[in-house]
Amino acid sequence: MRIFTYLRRHRLFVIPFTLCLSGVLFLANGITLSFPAAADSQRPAATVTRSPLSVTEDVRKTILENGLTVLTKEVHTAPVVSVQVWYKVGSRNEAPGVNGIAHQLEHMLFKGTTTRPIQFGRLFSALGSESNAFTSFDQTAYFGTVERNKLKALLELEADRMQNALINDEQLASEKRVVISELQGYENSPTYRLDRAVRRAAFPDSPYGLPVGGTKADVEKFTAEKVRDYYNRFYSPDNATLIVVGDFDTAPTLKAVKEVFGKVPDRVKGAGDRRGGFLNPSVRESGVGGQGGQGRQGGQGRINSSPAFSASSAPSTRPNNKPIVLKEPGAAATLQVVYPLPDANHPDVPALDAMDYILTEGRSSRLYQTLVESGLASAAGGGTANMMAGGWYELSATAAPGQQLDKIEAAQEQAIANLRTKGVTPEELNRAKAQLKATIILSNRDISSQATQLGYSQTTAGDYRYIDRYLAALDKVTVDDVKRVANTYLASEKRTVGKFEPTQIAGQPGGAGGAGTGQTTESFNLGSPVDPAEVAKYLPPVNVAATPKARRLPEEFILDNGLQVLLLPDSSTPTVTLSGYIQAGTEFDPDRSGGLASMTADNLMNGTKSQNALQLAKTLEDRGASLGFSANREGVEIAGYSLKTDLPVVIQTMADVVQNATFPDRELELSRQRALTQLKLDLDNPARVAQRKFQQTIYPANHPFHTFPTKESLQSLDRQQVLEFYRTHYRPDQTILTLLGDFDPKAVRSLLTQQLAKWQGTGKPPTIAYPTVSLPPKVEQFNPIMPGKTQSVTILGYRGIDRQDPRYYSSLVLNQILGGDTLSSRLGTEIRDRQGLTYGIYSAFQAGRHAGPFAIRMQTDPTDAQKAIASARKLMQQIQTQGVKAEEVEAAKRSLTSSYTVSLASPDALASTILMNAVFGLGEEELRDFPQKIQAVTLEKVNLTAKELLQPDKLAIVTAGPGSATAQGK
Repeated sequence: MRIFTYLRRHRLFVIPFTLCLSGVLFLANGITLSFPAAADSQRPAATVTRSPLSVTEDVRKTILENGLTVLTKEVHTAPVVSVQVWYKVGSRNEAPGVNGIAHQLEHMLFKGTTTRPIQFGRLFSALGSESNAFTSFDQTAYFGTVERNKLKALLELEADRMQNALINDEQLASEKRVVISELQGYENSPTYRLDRAVRRAAFPDSPYGLPVGGTKADVEKFTAEKVRDYYNRFYSPDNATLIVVGDFDTAPTLKAVKEVFGKVPDRVKGAGDRRGGFLNPSVRESGVGGQGGQGRQGGQGRINSSPAFSASSAPSTRPNNKPIVLKEPGAAATLQVVYPLPDANHPDVPALDAMDYILTEGRSSRLYQTLVESGLASAAGGGTANMMAGGWYELSATAAPGQQLDKIEAAQEQAIANLRTKGVTPEELNRAKAQLKATIILSNRDISSQATQLGYSQTTAGDYRYIDRYLAALDKVTVDDVKRVANTYLASEKRTVGKFEPTQIAGQPGGAGGAGTGQTTESFNLGSPVDPAEVAKYLPPVNVAATPKARRLPEEFILDNGLQVLLLPDSSTPTVTLSGYIQAGTEFDPDRSGGLASMTADNLMNGTKSQNALQLAKTLEDRGASLGFSANREGVEIAGYSLKTDLPVVIQTMADVVQNATFPDRELELSRQRALTQLKLDLDNPARVAQRKFQQTIYPANHPFHTFPTKESLQSLDRQQVLEFYRTHYRPDQTILTLLGDFDPKAVRSLLTQQLAKWQGTGKPPTIAYPTVSLPPKVEQFNPIMPGKTQSVTILGYRGIDRQDPRYYSSLVLNQILGGDTLSSRLGTEIRDRQGLTYGIYSAFQAGRHAGPFAIRMQTDPTDAQKAIASARKLMQQIQTQGVKAEEVEAAKRSLTSSYTVSLASPDALASTILMNAVFGLGEEELRDFPQKIQAVTLEKVNLTAKELLQPDKLAIVTAGPGSATAQGK
């Protein structure tokens, strides 16, 4: 559970580089909750005072002469280091007419610099860096995690683009197309459109009412001069925070920071004052402007009242406070309610978060019980957002089939009225506190998340230490405090209500659009592949890597009933991750019973012989622990998280539900209604529609990967089928458990034996036959038409390989060159960077226990889809016939091995890797040996693999979206 997972709950929207190019974060207050900050120290360095529960202990703060704030924290749990640069600028510093310029600039900072005129994504890939960026309301951040010997190289790249960004007409024109593709992708989501309309109405006089990513109309008007002006005003060391967390020594690292960043000039002195509204002179920050003044007050400005924008976070009064109603094509009716809240440094924030958790966090929360357990809603949630200059509390609900939004709104409002009049119980408050504290600790286990926490704290709250004060203040929150803030902020007259009412019958997205076998030819020439030598020319020097320590391998044992267990103790944080796998996935769904495996997994926590669903939920939520089950194609995933003291409760709960689940009729029916709603949402999502059609095209009807849930199959499922599936497939000899964290292996082994010894399977484990799958005889194209969408999603590919295929490692190297990274691969370089046709494009061999698909995925404007498809096919053909270069292979191998080391610094990724190695029958040594197997791949193996596995003339191509005619004028 990384910090971004937690922040997402608090109104965060992010698309990381691993999915697309970059993220637009509607960053809220998440674990970064705060109240009055202490004045920043002006000393060159400072360390935080230890507290009973501290997230920021051992952090050192240094301020360079040019004003750059530097936060460093040594964490020696893995041989990696995270570098992040946070700028105090975001959509808060914009105005109508130039909305989205901060986000556009974020994209431009990957296009190269005057000293390194090369796509920076290629440089990051060469370093094996997990790199990303986001734009938020209050800040823009760039971050990367690398092996420790590459720390200085990453510092040099960030210092370079802080002062030398290459922003010209040609580069901007290409990247504007990419940004517009991104924005139109968001437009595909009805919830995005509703959120935008609600916040615009709630904050008409504040930039917080503007969408972070901007609008197509504004982006089209951006000029290179305007973007450069924005860059020169806000990208300056005195407006930035550099964070370094990981495996390094502080003294030499600070020396390197001063050498690299100390010479970056403070540009604001030469660029005039840094007004929030330099794009709109009526928008200013406190302490800035006025009678010719310059600079910022205390490093954190607020937007003052003005004719254009006001610092007030209160929504303007609208006639009769009528709800905003969007009647547009979509799948499910949705309710959204927004209340204005104070800024991040307000003392009410801890009580507000406790209130939020009581209302919305977990199954025991009030709104879940009121809306979801009653059958009114298929989903309900909420979250607080506290920014530099205001905030909001957002509640949302998706209507269950046949339910009306007016009824849901009335029930929600009554639940809030009850909280305001009757308050909360000590039990509820203690549960909320436990959940908040556990989430904070669990969200700060890996170094990237710790760095993100520090960056957000420093830029938004003005003090990296504020999370520790937040924890101390949270302890002091009383039931009276919660009742008081509910009455202060949740009055009916303060809310803004939005409703999305779909106008199209869900589950019937237009028409099939027809199928064809055309060869999608275009008249154009591909650009030259990126020369690794060109990348090396601009790559900063990398220190010689120290001899790595031998990676510790997990301890394995098998219980008498056949259950396999892998344990890897790690006392670096007081937490434990439980990852598990049961071979009971959707591959076992019978024909015409699609959804049975998922229905079974989704209902495991709905009651056992000794506890009902609410009792199970409270057992975990009272401790801030979590446990969940979800079915995928080849198995059921078990995911559990807890503090180390609560691991026995998680194990006992898991053991109870896998042996004693009862599947109550009422809960099954509610689960069915939620599944039907999700099906409608899936059929309104171009990516899901494309995936379904693609998979059902490349796998025949008798193949387990062909089956998907349908309305008819979900409606036909009954309790007896679920019970029979549970008894047949949930067996200890088909189960693998991995535990990673702070525990005593002997004690865990004893507890698992005690809790699971009686779990027995009967007879032989069930098996399923997988038929032979041939490639398509020729190119086959399908175009599902989806009214109301603005972007198309295309998937092209065919049946690939399984994990045991001897070509697996060479296929990874091949794929890294072809499309493993949007910014550095051949597909990304040609289709995204050179032609500007897509926001993100990737390829992958999805190798599992059985042969999964090889697929290229991309998002495009509908009018660009055919050109992008033709380019992708031509690149596949080029590599298949001509092969790749030795230098490309070596670069891909370095990137893969480096990124592998970086990824395993995350406890979640490490636990998952250990688990899946066992699932695939690879042995514990695979964890240690994987880099050597990648290094053993040769040029000859890669080119042979390309000839065998790249088939540009035997593709299934699915493009789901509005169709080119629908897209005109969007």
